[in-house]
Formats: sequence, structure tokens, C-alpha cells
Amino acid sequence: MTKQLSLQGEVIATGLKFPEGPVALPDGSVLVVEIAGGRLMRVSPTGELQVVAELGGGPNGAALGPDGHCYVCNNGGFSWRTDAGFSRPTGPAADYAGGCIQRVNLDTGAVDTLYTHCDGIALHGPNDIVFDAHGGFWFTDFGKTFEDRMLRGALYYARLDGSFIRRAAHPVLTPNGVGLSPDGKTLYMSETETARLWSYPVLSPGELGLEPWPSPNGGRLVHGLPGYQRFDSLAVEENGNICVATLVRGGISVISPDGNLLEFHAAPEGYCTNICFGGADRRTAFITLSGYGQLFAARWPRAGLALEA
Repeated sequence: MTKQLSLQGEVIATGLKFPEGPVALPDGSVLVVEIAGGRLMRVSPTGELQVVAELGGGPNGAALGPDGHCYVCNNGGFSWRTDAGFSRPTGPAADYAGGCIQRVNLDTGAVDTLYTHCDGIALHGPNDIVFDAHGGFWFTDFGKTFEDRMLRGALYYARLDGSFIRRAAHPVLTPNGVGLSPDGKTLYMSETETARLWSYPVLSPGELGLEPWPSPNGGRLVHGLPGYQRFDSLAVEENGNICVATLVRGGISVISPDGNLLEFHAAPEGYCTNICFGGADRRTAFITLSGYGQLFAARWPRAGLALEA
């Protein structure tokens, strides 16, 4: 039976422009991207905001690499609607020209663009990212939704020096969060519009084991939510559970590797978009509440997985 819980914690930062991609740093600060602001921000332990880098477009997901730089998935930008202080994306930006993977020097704020294409095909909307033990990274490309059409997404693998990128699974309908199991042998991907969590065996860096038809994307279905709900980004616990930010209802769905929905932690708003773990014991969950531009910190019942970096 699923435990119904409420997030217990506090808002530690406000005034962010649709924050996403939280990254907990050793000094207690947290990096977040601002999708609507086009920036990488640092939130101090006392809540002060500092601009780390101007990224442009729509920075969406972030992760620390083994070289100490921050790697950012940039979706190319959204158009926006704001009602009574609550913002939400409505489509591509007027100047949308494709997405990219960016590298940010945290000391200087210098930004390099690593990838805009794979085998001559443009990246549509890179979304979320996770590093593996080999120094490369997996990332989702959400695709792009226009008023009358949708560009489908994919799962990719790339090296951090800009020398290699490979499309590992395609097509995928709105792939969003991505994470690895504690042993690195399973890749998890959350699908937004279906509220489904999929898994893939990792055969080697850049190569996934793919299920045959009728799997729509080569993945194995781990869990799907009923009714109208949507999945966003995810993080993995030390014990292997997958914590998926859940839109509409608003909160964090905790799913076991064998597909059981163990817990739902209700958030203060419907656009609960991402989660990462920090603190000395990795039991502080930093959660982006994007519609109202907030970063929330909650005490989590278990430790998060130590990420590769």
C-alpha cells in the first residue's frame, strides 16, 4: 500500500525564474538553473542568490562532471504564461533554434557549447543528465512541442570533452528524468506525458539493451501512474528506489526497482519538477517548486545515492 505523506521542510530560496536541475555542492550551497531566466544560479545555505553564468535559451538539467565543471542540458527555450505569480511553459520560445549541451566553469562563469547535433540531427530539447563511472554522461532529449506538431525525443550518451555523442534509444515520447541504479547497470527514464517510468540495462557506455516491439521506446515499463498525472525529473536513493518529481498532483513518487509505488510525498504546488540529495548524510532533499520560483529543502527518510562526478 502506498504511503501518503507531506513534504516536511522549508522554502530556502524564492524569486527564482522557474528553477530546475538542483545540484547539491559540498559547501552546502545548491546550484539551480533558471529555465525562464536562462541562467545558472547558486543558492547559499542562507538563501542568497548568486548568478554563476548566463546561459541563454532554456537551461533545464544540470550535473557536476569529474572535472569540476557543471554540465547543463539546454532545451532552447520556452514561451511562458504567468497567472497570479504562477508561471508555466506554453511552447517553444519565439527565437527557438534547437537545444544543446553546455559546460560551465564554476570559478569563472565561462560557458562552452559541447553538442548541438548527433550524426547531423539537431538536439531538440535536452532535459536531464547523469554521469556514469566511466566519465561520460547520459541525457534525455525531451523533444519539442509546437501548437500543431511534436518532435519526438531520445536518450543519448556523450563524453565530456565534446568528442563523442550517440543516440541510444529513439523514439521516446517526452523523456524527462534520467538516473542510474546504484550498481550503474540499469538506466531509468521518466516519461512526462504518460507518467511512466522505464528502465534499460546498460551494456556499455552509450549502449543500452532494448526491448523488442511492442515496447514503444525499447524500455521495460517499471511503473505508470493512473489518471491525469505527469512525470518530471528524478533522483535515485542509495537503496535503489527511484524518486520521481510528479506534476499536476504535485509531489515526489517513490518507486521501487521492481515497480511498486511505495510513497507519495505531497508538495506545496503542482509544478514540483526535480529533486536532488545533499547534506553530510545525503538525507536533505532539495526540491524545485518551479511555478512559484522556489527551492524547498526537506528531511528525507533515506539517503540519496552518491552521484558519480
